[in-house]
Amino acid sequence: MAKNKIYELLEEISSKAGVTEVIINRLDNIFVEMDGELIRIDLKLTNDEIDSFCHEIANSNKKPFDNQHPIFDGNLSDGSRVNFIHKDYTQSCHAITIRRFTKSIKTLDGSPEIFGLSSTWVQFLKVLVRSRMNVVIAGGTGAGKTTFLNLLLQEIPQKERIITIEDTRELQFSLPNVVRLEARPGYGEQKGLTIRDLLKNTLRMRPDRIIVGECRGGEVFDLLQAMNTGHEGSMTSVHANSPGESLMRLENLFMLSGYDLPIKALRFQISTAVDFIIQIKREKNGKRVVSHVTEISNMEGDKILMQDIGTLKNGKLKFTGLVPSCFERLQKAGLPKEFFVDT
Repeated sequence: MAKNKIYELLEEISSKAGVTEVIINRLDNIFVEMDGELIRIDLKLTNDEIDSFCHEIANSNKKPFDNQHPIFDGNLSDGSRVNFIHKDYTQSCHAITIRRFTKSIKTLDGSPEIFGLSSTWVQFLKVLVRSRMNVVIAGGTGAGKTTFLNLLLQEIPQKERIITIEDTRELQFSLPNVVRLEARPGYGEQKGLTIRDLLKNTLRMRPDRIIVGECRGGEVFDLLQAMNTGHEGSMTSVHANSPGESLMRLENLFMLSGYDLPIKALRFQISTAVDFIIQIKREKNGKRVVSHVTEISNMEGDKILMQDIGTLKNGKLKFTGLVPSCFERLQKAGLPKEFFVDT
């Protein structure tokens, strides 16, 4: 029996560095993204190959994919993220998008200049994690939010208990005391659990830190409550193109929780919960960089106060000269007293 050509394609590119995406639009319309550039490849599939691939992956993920459940998010066996849209909604075959993660990126120390970070900034970020700051990673599609979050998670002390919550498993890190929760839709007689359901239950599981892979809905409310009630050092990511837009995104998602709070009270929740926003940007050449390290410090009237500690200049992250208001806390976690003087 001939091997499915989709598996052959994935096997062929598995050893190639720089391939981050596989896109199947139609039977003969297939692209790969390599080093930030979309390249069309000479390959033609059959409907049977696409159908069998989609259903095999759906079954291995124990999630439904059919005309009643036309959107599928899951993982391949190597951890790559995969998305299907049913052919009833494409006027062709099932549309397939596969996001491959860079496996060569393991730690901040083991990846020199990753995200345009100097050794000085690596030291700062390590202290940020050790000092248990609540961090939001922000960025657009394909900017590298998950990769960056994985790098920060590797810096969490081994003694801490971590609970992660995702709707599709993407986080890849190694710590001894971890519970990994994954939201699933209801299917047949099986009751599904949302990220909000899992997040509420997580508070009963004695976590030191709560990590939500990406906030896309009302779970922001529950995460902010957790951040404000003792679960310091928690992290998440949001889809936004600037630190200011990140705050607006958090506000909008908070409103989806169904709680009708005055805007000032809502912003107060955000300002007291989030310590830093780290903005990830994808440049035109495909390179992914940190463009802002922004501290959320307080409120003035009904506005959240924020200051950029670092911004991107000439492709490198540079200190702005503004010392974080939480410097004393960072110092206790190991940041040298003269750090900002010598930088």
